[in-house]
Amino acid sequence: MKIGIPKAFFYYRYGALWESFFDALGVETILSPDTNREIVSRGSSLAVDESCLSNKIYLGHVAWLMDKCDYVLVPRIGQQGRAGTVCTRFHAVYDMIRNTFRDTDLKLLHYNIDTRDKEREPAAFVKLGRALGKNRAQSMFAYWTAKQSERAEQMIAASEQERLLESDGIKVLVIAHPYNIYDKYVGAPVLSALKEMDAVPVLGCAADPKKAAAMSVQLSDTLPWVTSKELIGAIAMWRDRVDGIIIMSTFPCGPDSMVNEIVIRRVKDKPILNLILDGQEGTAGLETRLESFIDIIRYKRDSNVG
Repeated sequence: MKIGIPKAFFYYRYGALWESFFDALGVETILSPDTNREIVSRGSSLAVDESCLSNKIYLGHVAWLMDKCDYVLVPRIGQQGRAGTVCTRFHAVYDMIRNTFRDTDLKLLHYNIDTRDKEREPAAFVKLGRALGKNRAQSMFAYWTAKQSERAEQMIAASEQERLLESDGIKVLVIAHPYNIYDKYVGAPVLSALKEMDAVPVLGCAADPKKAAAMSVQLSDTLPWVTSKELIGAIAMWRDRVDGIIIMSTFPCGPDSMVNEIVIRRVKDKPILNLILDGQEGTAGLETRLESFIDIIRYKRDSNVG
């Protein structure tokens, strides 16, 4: 049996957990490739017009995997207790994929997380293991092994951001969902451009998630979305250690449009660039906006020194 994992959406949050879990169970996995123009085009052709770019990319990755594995992993992740909920896209993603590919031979493997129905992560992975023919003991061992891998990856990422915060140069805090900033098609051009301008990009999504979520109340205590809390919490944690903030999202993300406005209205002591990406080819316009933003930061720093 071979399980396909789309390299999009929550892969960039739970990828280490999934891959370690399947590896511990001795189940083979295959990842879709880095996002490219072909994947974006295929996903766009399958999506409704109102879908955000990230959703279109996810559809493209599922389509790429369709004839290359026995099952494609498409979890349904919803309410997560006190931590909050997620975008409705993630609530509905399993049903969206099942409906979109209803006339194909695509087979889906899934698990549910929704604390309102008492469906929590450990039990969800036991059910996932059962679907693969594994017993409870095997699944629980694989799950806890995978949780250790997940935590180790989070600690490494957070440690790297701390190192960057201590480095020289203009430091820019990039606030973006992992599935955007880590995506080679969406986020890589932004990071590359910043580095070419001798700026140091610090990734908000790599902050310790529990610490960031706890500090998010300094900017808003009413946000319902887990990932949004973690992102604005990173601003609360690191705003005094960076020179500017980029809030990056894909068009037309509903939750991000609200969160971005909160940040712009409540963070007045740092230059902020609201960067909305729509998947168009070419980076000239993007580079121009980033250059102007870095110039503003340099001017502000020079003025303060003077």
